[in-house]
Amino acid sequence: CAFLKGKLNVAVDTIQHGVEGLMYLLTESSKLMISELDFQDSIHVLGFSDELNKLLLQLYLDNRREIRSILGELAPKLPSYHSLEWRLDVQLASRSLRQQIKPAVTLKLHLNQNEDQTARVLQTDPSTLLHLIQQLEQALGEMKTNHCRRIVRNMK
Repeated sequence: CAFLKGKLNVAVDTIQHGVEGLMYLLTESSKLMISELDFQDSIHVLGFSDELNKLLLQLYLDNRREIRSILGELAPKLPSYHSLEWRLDVQLASRSLRQQIKPAVTLKLHLNQNEDQTARVLQTDPSTLLHLIQQLEQALGEMKTNHCRRIVRNMK
């Protein structure tokens, strides 16, 4: 960097921020696999010259598949759903309380991760489970919005 600072007569922080900005532009564009036109629209607002815009576009087109494959290798391998077992337990009485109703839902979640199968046991009360169901239904509903559809379409 000191060599570049001497040759370019620019502060080291400016060079570092420029490289980081270029990395961010290329990685985010590659993640979304945006089209040539969308990439050009994105960099046009930066105010660069037409020649630099063409160079950036060519850099993006030449390297987007490789960047995407590297990002795929760096992504954490999350477990995936395999199956679910559940059981409803209800405690009707105890020694201290003769008449009580204390329900509990026990879930056994089977997951696949790197060709290994694991199981997680979770226990909750019905009201928390209902709240979780509502939150998941709300998330599914948001997936139907135009904004989310555009994001998902660009991710493919």
